[in-house]
Amino acid sequence: MTRQLSRDLDGNNTEIVLQTFADRVLVLVTQLGKVGNLIQATIPETTPLFPAVQDPARPNVQALPEPPASIQLTPLLGNAPSQHLQTLHSLYAAQIATIVWTAGLNNPLEVSRKSVIVGIALRKSDGENTDNERSTFTRVMSMVFELVAEPLD
Repeated sequence: MTRQLSRDLDGNNTEIVLQTFADRVLVLVTQLGKVGNLIQATIPETTPLFPAVQDPARPNVQALPEPPASIQLTPLLGNAPSQHLQTLHSLYAAQIATIVWTAGLNNPLEVSRKSVIVGIALRKSDGENTDNERSTFTRVMSMVFELVAEPLD
């Protein structure tokens, strides 16, 4: 099964493709029309997953599930050009994988522990830790939530 979504985020066409396979889920996030870094996220079958908890102080911000401490991120292909971007890509991979894994929490029989491979190719921002990076991250996660809203195969 393949799902795809495209939006303009701060002047950058951002595409997300979600493809499920028998043993893995592939999520590509690109603003450059290519794959970019590939990072695999895995967790042990015994790791508990918890739904997102809404912060009462920020009711208009979509709550994100917290990535489990036992998450393992393995770079598969490509490399970020800086330590800052490498950390940012790891954050994207961990959060996207956690969203995929928690998508079935309303029906525990549908919770998937498949490895999640995340491909990330984002335009460089003007500086590190900018509001633009935070805004892009939040909006990309919102798009991922849309794509996993229906049960995965």
